[in-house]
Amino acid sequence: MRRPWLIGVGGVVAVAAVAATVVAVGRTQDSAAKAAKAASAPADAASKPLVFRANEVVRPTQASLPQRIEFSGPLVAPNTAVVRAKTAGTLVTLSVAEGARVSAGQVIGRIDQAELASRIAERSANIDSARASLAQAERTHASNERLAAQNFISPVALEQSRATLDAARATLHAAQAALETTKVAGRDAAVVAPIAGIVSKRQALPGEKLAMEQPVVTLVDLAQLELAGSVGTHEVGRLAPGMAVQVQVEGVAEPVNARLVRIAPAAEPGTRSIGVTVALANPKEQLRAGQYAMARVSLADDRQRLLLPMAAVGNTAGQAHVWVLDGGKLLRRAVTLGQRDEAGGRVELLGGVAADALVLASRFDNLREGQPALVQAAGSAAAVASAAASGATALR
Repeated sequence: MRRPWLIGVGGVVAVAAVAATVVAVGRTQDSAAKAAKAASAPADAASKPLVFRANEVVRPTQASLPQRIEFSGPLVAPNTAVVRAKTAGTLVTLSVAEGARVSAGQVIGRIDQAELASRIAERSANIDSARASLAQAERTHASNERLAAQNFISPVALEQSRATLDAARATLHAAQAALETTKVAGRDAAVVAPIAGIVSKRQALPGEKLAMEQPVVTLVDLAQLELAGSVGTHEVGRLAPGMAVQVQVEGVAEPVNARLVRIAPAAEPGTRSIGVTVALANPKEQLRAGQYAMARVSLADDRQRLLLPMAAVGNTAGQAHVWVLDGGKLLRRAVTLGQRDEAGGRVELLGGVAADALVLASRFDNLREGQPALVQAAGSAAAVASAAASGATALR
């Protein structure tokens, strides 16, 4: 009775074992199929070509490359005058303030010279005294000449009389000169504007005691302004006085026409830069001294150059390179560059690729040498394998 039961149990166990084996084999085959498919995916992606739009590639172009030399600095008024006190005294009046317009020769203030009248009177009295002394010396000398003619006095006494007469005459001349000097000081009591312009600063106020040569006001003439900047020693050879300059002044929408007037004869020792000066007319006085400005000198190019967009050029370890499409593949080519046009975003191509080469117009990451690539035909409806979809990302 026990043997049939044991046989039944053994049969069930055998069937279960066979089923487990079949399931395990099935799972192993599925895993192997998935692994094979995953391994073949990179190969398919690598064999799939990158497709670039027509606007993502460019050919080198022949064109001139005008250069620009730029320098900046503040505007200054070359016609600036500091009005100083020509005599010591108290500033009684000052009739102008900052921003006031004055004309050349206009009296803008006066210095009180309380002692001036007394000094003039003193100098006049000294002249009268010297004139009286001279008259007395002339009479004495005339008398001595008559006595000497009669041999009543010695020749030595006559020479002393002549010397006394000369000294009296010199004393009179000195007194007259002193009086003239005092009168000039009286004329200097008036503070006069030497140029026509605008008062930019007052250095003194009415009631202050002024010393001789102390500044009173500063005047500026804004009709002519200058921009003082500096350029490198490698650029100054292309500049010359008289060149036209475009000046963009801070706060002014339109550039101002100017002209290069001076170039310094030597470079600054510390910076190795050379000073240049630009003059610009300001008849309406819309510009002000101290405004910051940028000057640009455009230099014409006398020949045609092979140009590429600057965005197409990459740089690795100091070596410039571009990516070209040749024979359906991407190829990396080292190039030699020349002059640059920063404003136009162009650079001169001196060598490294042919003039008719097809060059990627932008820089991309994750590009590989020899990777299949092509350019989408105009009007094609095919999906573009963009750089991002193909594992390459454009540098924006």
